[in-house]
Amino acid sequence: MSSRYEKSEALLARAEQVIPLGAQTFSKSRTQFPHGISPYFADRAKGSRTWDADGNEYLDLINALCSVTLGHCDPHVSAAVEKQLHRGTIFSLSSELEIQVAEKIVELVPCAEKVRFGKNGSDATSGAIRIARAFTGRERVAVCGYHGWQDWYIGSTARHKGVPQAVRELTHSWAYNDAASLEKLFRDHPAEFAAVILEPMNVTAPKPGFLEEVQALCRKHGALLVFDETITGFRYSMGGAQELFGITPDLATFGKGLANGYPVSAVAGRADVMKMMEEVFFSFTFGGETLSLAAAKATMAKLQREPVIDTMRTRGERLLRDTQAVIDKHGLGDVFSLAGHPTWSFLQFKDARGHTMWEIKTLFMQEMLRRGVLTYGTHNMSYAHSDADLDKLAGAYDETFALIRRGLDSGIRPMLEAEVLEPLFRVR
Repeated sequence: MSSRYEKSEALLARAEQVIPLGAQTFSKSRTQFPHGISPYFADRAKGSRTWDADGNEYLDLINALCSVTLGHCDPHVSAAVEKQLHRGTIFSLSSELEIQVAEKIVELVPCAEKVRFGKNGSDATSGAIRIARAFTGRERVAVCGYHGWQDWYIGSTARHKGVPQAVRELTHSWAYNDAASLEKLFRDHPAEFAAVILEPMNVTAPKPGFLEEVQALCRKHGALLVFDETITGFRYSMGGAQELFGITPDLATFGKGLANGYPVSAVAGRADVMKMMEEVFFSFTFGGETLSLAAAKATMAKLQREPVIDTMRTRGERLLRDTQAVIDKHGLGDVFSLAGHPTWSFLQFKDARGHTMWEIKTLFMQEMLRRGVLTYGTHNMSYAHSDADLDKLAGAYDETFALIRRGLDSGIRPMLEAEVLEPLFRVR
């Protein structure tokens, strides 16, 4: 047991006695963090920093899986939540906050005419698919990207255990930036697709005309176009990727940064499609929980009031420049590449020089965590990230890449203090 993570590892052992995998989220478990060289439990977070159960401080580049946009414990959001806490967290009747937050989303998001709330991204994407099926009278769905844990989507991935075959057969994957692969699905199953759902951008930017072609195909074949903006919403642009790229879908889903980490999500879209929410069953006790709605209202107000998105983009652009310079300095262009949007970018790992990407990633995480950077390769920017934080990251990358270069020459495995990570499943 590492003394640096002694308490964290003890908590993990305790958690595994009562919690499958010892965590509520795969991305926070030992499937993503190598055992023996990683923290597993956080004690607190503030701004751009997180402290683990052992008191180690980290520059946080994960930001609660991209759900934190303003920074941890943003004072404006915390004040709004505290004020609402004294008024009540959930009532026997609806709250005016539901109207206020829905009105703000309608104001900001191009496709939004009506809005319904959920608690996480999977609620929203599943709600969108249900009303798309109800509206069109069709059952098949074409998916591109990651859309949550529910049967209709996860059945199309390698993690499909427990999903009925009949459900799996209704979901079809197609390739991003390859509209021909979507067109083939329409040809193979004419008049059977209720919806096409995709992340409008994740790792790769859309090729010129790609999103327009997808929209045209949906209209031609009578399927609804759904943008999963769980991450891109309120991050890429005020009105999400749809505003950034100028393509208005029929429906869109939001979550993550909508409330700076508080659990709320939203389905938004055309009024005639959203009217199906009156017919299908999309209802749960905590759909109007007020603390998260107060957080969402305060978050959107700050996004409008301050240059949050511009700042995240500008600092993200600097981060990408700095990181590419360090990759070039150490001659690691065959090992690492950069992708994504400046506010949500990726350090991609490749098999190289006789080593697997998983060996390289394990050494990378070992050394970055040791240097006080909480990451597994993504750069999930927040408004709280400062230039000093970017200096720290560049320095950590410089030292870590130097070690990786040495390991590639002499052997990585002898440098590892943990078992090599194993792939879970690729979501993007």
